[in-house]
Amino acid sequence: QVQYEESGGGLVQPGGSLRLSCVASGSVNRVGWWRQAPGSPRELVARISAVDAIIYGDSVKGRATISRDKNTNTAYLEMTDLQITDTAVYYCNDYFGLQPWGQGTQVTVSS
Repeated sequence: QVQYEESGGGLVQPGGSLRLSCVASGSVNRVGWWRQAPGSPRELVARISAVDAIIYGDSVKGRATISRDKNTNTAYLEMTDLQITDTAVYYCNDYFGLQPWGQGTQVTVSS
């Protein structure tokens, strides 16, 4: 099993940006970011395959960028033009979300 530790969340004003980080105990060759808002199911934000194919969720297309550093087993998620609807706990996991979920990092978009 791979463990993930997310960081970088916080309070951001609408229109702002942030960069989330995720340190994994194993490979980030195939990795993804998910988020879960209160009362909503967990949804895919972005994921990247071993051959660098990237999929973004419809709600973040054009505003999110996923990347990874294989040398440090760290994944990143950059988001711009944040909206109130982006408020959620953000998690990273393997490409299919099959590993144990970490604590996530809270992102709150509010004025």
